[in-house]
Amino acid sequence: MTNLTDLTVAEIRDGFRAGDFTAREVASGFNANVAAAKALNAFIVETPDHALAAADAADAARASGDIKPLSGVPIGMKDLFCTDGVQTTAASHILEGFTPTYESTVSAKLWEAGAGMLGKLNLDQFAMGSSNETSYFGNVISPWKRNDGGNAALAPGGSSGGSASAISARLCPAATGTDTGGSIRQPAAFVGISGIKPTYGRCSRWGVVAFASSLDQAGPMARTVRDNAILLEVMAGFDSKDSTSLDLPVPAWEQGLSSDLKGKRVGIPKEYRVDGMPAEIDALWEKGIAFLKDAGAEIVEVSLPHTHYALPTYYIIAPAEASSNLARYDGVRFGQRELPEGAGLQDMYAATRAAGFGPEVKRRIMIGTYVLSAGYYDAYYTQAQKVRTLISRDFDRAWESCDLLLTPTAPSAAFALGEKQADPLAMYLNDVFTVPASLAGLPAMSVPGGLDAQGLPLGLQIIGKALDEQTVLNAGLAIEERAGFTARPEKWW
Repeated sequence: MTNLTDLTVAEIRDGFRAGDFTAREVASGFNANVAAAKALNAFIVETPDHALAAADAADAARASGDIKPLSGVPIGMKDLFCTDGVQTTAASHILEGFTPTYESTVSAKLWEAGAGMLGKLNLDQFAMGSSNETSYFGNVISPWKRNDGGNAALAPGGSSGGSASAISARLCPAATGTDTGGSIRQPAAFVGISGIKPTYGRCSRWGVVAFASSLDQAGPMARTVRDNAILLEVMAGFDSKDSTSLDLPVPAWEQGLSSDLKGKRVGIPKEYRVDGMPAEIDALWEKGIAFLKDAGAEIVEVSLPHTHYALPTYYIIAPAEASSNLARYDGVRFGQRELPEGAGLQDMYAATRAAGFGPEVKRRIMIGTYVLSAGYYDAYYTQAQKVRTLISRDFDRAWESCDLLLTPTAPSAAFALGEKQADPLAMYLNDVFTVPASLAGLPAMSVPGGLDAQGLPLGLQIIGKALDEQTVLNAGLAIEERAGFTARPEKWW
């Protein structure tokens, strides 16, 4: 008999509808995997009862034909989404014990569609990080190991590292992620799964703990392109509670899936060929170009001249917005409160934030406060916003000659935990290929393209025009079919 936890979202959905198994059997299988994989530290909170309750409701409704889009499908929820009655921490000590009395719009849509929750997934604190090492609850470990005999634990990427690790290890068939500068795409590439950041505004940000409001975007992560399309159809949609939400109909992305790219032009941005890029990344890129050619696409070279300024621009704008968003954590309204004896209000603020925020969060708050200060606002923040506009215009000009772009997702395969901790700039460089699409608010997806010499996954990134998730998904499907990526980590946990 097929192990139910090896099934994809589409296979679980279709098998449940066909009566091949019950939703409770599926939920019980994944609950058992979650309980057996604590060594990965992928979950901050486990919610087996939530998954079983949704499964029992699906089983009861199936008899009457009341089957919902995700009936029988349990998922993981990144612990950045507020969940009614379930602790939501953003992986920070300052929110430890915070239990919302409301549901984020995205999670509410998923529960309404019949999905159940296996638990709240670990992440970099307040989504600030590229390795999942900044979490107050300890780092997530990738289920992958190098094939050269090295025993060093590997980073699952970040900030959605818990989501990535859990999917790759078969602890859940899919999960939610959020992407501010690459936090869905880079971890997906590190563990050999797929993930899509939709156009900014496609998914509501209401009820999602904020990092950088003009960049944060929710999206799905799963093992296949089809699964991402299925999840995204449920997650997307207008929300009057979010002023940045797009008031547009949600396309039938799964129905529109096609790996035939005849008539499509794929741009290869010359600025993404950075000095010192490993030969394996370049070889993967060439392989991806061949895949898309085989699917019928025409390949053209394009230029995005302001790409070199994307990373410094991001690391001015994102910390600036973070310093504003995180000012609400002051010990007064919710979360942790530190009140030293005889302390005044300012002393309480300082003590609470000193104890509640981790080093990386403090670093970004300090950078953001600095660039927003009276003496430096125009020199840094205003200039960064101007460069952001130039980066967006680069993409607009590229679309005159192509329909989508193909690039590597990350400049390397997964690195060892601790390898980049002492050098924040080296850590920030992990986002070099993903940040430009985030600054422009464009849809972008990572799809596994192969393995490096050490047997670790490598990802290819597809960037599309605003609101054209369909072409991005179709190109992802074309790569998926031709790459034939079936590798999975050997169980060691």
